[in-house]
This record gives sequence, C-alpha cells and structure tokens, in this order.
Amino acid sequence: MPKEFSRSRRVGEQMQRELAELIRDEVKDPRVGMVTVSGVEVSKDLAHAKVWFTVLGSEPQESAAGLNRAAGFLRSQLSRRMMLRSVPLLHFQYDDSVVRGNELSSLIDEAVAADRGRVEDEE
Repeated sequence: MPKEFSRSRRVGEQMQRELAELIRDEVKDPRVGMVTVSGVEVSKDLAHAKVWFTVLGSEPQESAAGLNRAAGFLRSQLSRRMMLRSVPLLHFQYDDSVVRGNELSSLIDEAVAADRGRVEDEE
C-alpha cells in the first residue's frame, strides 16, 4: 500500500523552501530577477528535480538561463542544508500557469459582461 505522503514529495517540499531562500539571498546573477519557486517535482529515485518558478519584472527565458547557470551552486548549497545522501540534479522550468490563469479569468469576465449586456437588451 503506497504511503499517503511519499518521500519524494517531502524532499520536493523541503527543496522548495530551501531553494526559495537560497535564490533570494545567495544568487547574484542579474538575469534572475524576482523569482518565486512555485513547485518542485522530484523523481522517485531522487536523481532529478524539476523546479517550477515564476518571475516578476523580467523575461522568463533570461531567468531560466540564470537559474540553470547557478544550478550547480544551488545544488552544493542544498547539500549543506539537507540531510540527503545525494542531492538531485536541478532543472529549472518556467511555470506559466499564473499567466494562463489570468488570461482565463479575463475571458470569463468578458463572457459574463457579454451575458449581462444580452440580458439587459432583452428586458
């Protein structure tokens, strides 16, 4: 019977907290900008980790390049902070769910406004 809260998920959540702090305090690359770590997905064998991030005020491609460049440094810092035999390789990917959510929200608002206009015209 699988555990309700798997080890890879626990490791991912701890990595998310640690990476958020490390990126904020330690990464000096100007390409990174204001990055928020939105999630970490760790493989079952704990060898690889996809780090999902959002960025405010700069291009996501530039931030991804800066973060991928700093991945080795971040991994070494994680090894000092976390009690793991080996720290997963970090792969940074931009999380566009916030942008897509805003687009869908605006489409819903437009549809609601159009429905209100149609109901008022019928009355």
